[in-house]
Amino acid sequence: MGVTAVLMLPLLLLGISGLLFIYQEVSRLWSKSAVQNKVVVITDAISGLGKECARVFHMGGARLVLCGKNWERLEMLYDALISVADPSKQTFTPKLVLLDLSDISCVQDVAKEVLDCYGCVDVLINNASVKVKGPAHKISLELDKKIMDVNYFGPITLTKALLPNMISRRTGQIVLVNNIQGKLGIPFRTAYAASKHAALGFFDCLRAEMEEYEVLVSTVSPTFIRSYHVYPGQGNWEASIWKFFFRKLTYGVHPVDVAEEVMRTVRRKKQEVYMANPIPRAAVYVRTFFPELFFAVVACGVKEKLNVPEEG
Repeated sequence: MGVTAVLMLPLLLLGISGLLFIYQEVSRLWSKSAVQNKVVVITDAISGLGKECARVFHMGGARLVLCGKNWERLEMLYDALISVADPSKQTFTPKLVLLDLSDISCVQDVAKEVLDCYGCVDVLINNASVKVKGPAHKISLELDKKIMDVNYFGPITLTKALLPNMISRRTGQIVLVNNIQGKLGIPFRTAYAASKHAALGFFDCLRAEMEEYEVLVSTVSPTFIRSYHVYPGQGNWEASIWKFFFRKLTYGVHPVDVAEEVMRTVRRKKQEVYMANPIPRAAVYVRTFFPELFFAVVACGVKEKLNVPEEG
């Protein structure tokens, strides 16, 4: 009996591993078929996340429209995608479009250019975002307006320009890459948090409005998206529970992980996704059900930060 059990254990593990491999392969193929031949617009495609989204959707056979405010960097992304394309699989040459979401006046022209080229948009990924950190009273109103233009007015202007086409076809998906600060505010990020709250509110309302037209609205809210090679440093953060809280709250996720989650969101037609470790997730619930406790923790963190001299 004991010998049989010992022999069965490796076979059982091998069987489970095989099933997991098959599941992953089926999911990968399913993901690609979900966007094959689909027209996918990605804003701020030259950012770290934008590049990864472009890579994932390009490999999936999507007809990409890559938007960015720097033409040279768009061309570099174009060359990178073409160079890694698999000749044995069907991929399409991406279309490059100059788009600066801080200039709202050009958004309508960009939407028209895209529709004139392809006739429709199947998936719109609102990825562009800009952030600023500092005390509210030291951030100029002009900078506040710029943050709102890029993070709120830009995405909703482009969305409104493309929505009539989706509504008339009764199909399409709009994905907003937002931030967990759309649910709770972090000190010294007033303008950024305000823009993320506004964007989330708009797309939550839009989701309900578009249901009768079969247009799906999705939001993907990670914590901060970190750069490719930058990882959180330890420093002296562990010296205080409040500093530990803020460090955990602001830990970011890798662009590759977010891009893959965006693809899954499109494939599975998810409505809302959070990408965060347990501390930020808990903070959202504490903010909702125990607001006074949340405010007290945040206030203590601010007081400690103000009392600690800046390094360098």
